[in-house]
Amino acid sequence: MYKKFDIPAEVVKESLSILETSSKTGKIRKGTNEVTKAIERKTALIVYIAEDVNPPEIVMHLPLLCEENDIVYTYVATKDDLGKAAGLKVGSASIAVVDGGEAKQSIKGLRNKLKELKK
Repeated sequence: MYKKFDIPAEVVKESLSILETSSKTGKIRKGTNEVTKAIERKTALIVYIAEDVNPPEIVMHLPLLCEENDIVYTYVATKDDLGKAAGLKVGSASIAVVDGGEAKQSIKGLRNKLKELKK
């Protein structure tokens, strides 16, 4: 319902790998409230949104907020995949990378790919 574009499997795999690296060597914000704050403060480099969030209203505002603040976002199939990539024991509806750590260059490349997919 809130998913605005499709993402190829290889891009999803790459984005989860980048999230994993960023969570270990950089800084992330997890949970919709923290992600919303990171977007509004324009500190988010990239935002991850799970597709299986129920009710969808929890994350429905994130794509629009990202577009308003010129922040790139992507979708991940499940909350569990998102949580696992971030090194959490539980799933997460959304995650924002605030500091890419060792994945800074990879984030730039991924951002360009996602911008192309949205066109």
